[in-house]
Amino acid sequence: MDAPSAPATELPTLLEAARQAAQQAYAPYSGFRVGAALLLNNGRVVTGANVENVSYGLTLCAERSALVRAVAEFGPEIRVLAVAVANLNEAPSPPCGACRQVLAEFIEPDAPVLFPVADGVRTLPFREVLPLAFEMNLKQGMTR
Repeated sequence: MDAPSAPATELPTLLEAARQAAQQAYAPYSGFRVGAALLLNNGRVVTGANVENVSYGLTLCAERSALVRAVAEFGPEIRVLAVAVANLNEAPSPPCGACRQVLAEFIEPDAPVLFPVADGVRTLPFREVLPLAFEMNLKQGMTR
């Protein structure tokens, strides 16, 4: 059975939800406030914002913040149909490597990933955002 896809008409709304989520970011050290919005297979939109820490390695990105919230609210079987990321600094900000890898366990391979760039909005299918995700096959060991 094919996974449902994200309707193109919902993508601008998703990007606006990400922009609104960025307003809630806690970024006192970098000033780089990011928001993310996930469209889930149950039709709901879940948002998250980055939460910095004085120990930068403990900072939580907006995408993972939203995904943790989605799992906490709807359970581990939830699937992501689309992702939008925006920031208040007018800078292109696709998901970082850590967020891409964490999203890989919950997102459909063709799910659109949207983020603003200098001349508009870039949309890529997730498989192009993270073409070589780490996978683990317990019977065969780790794979790439």
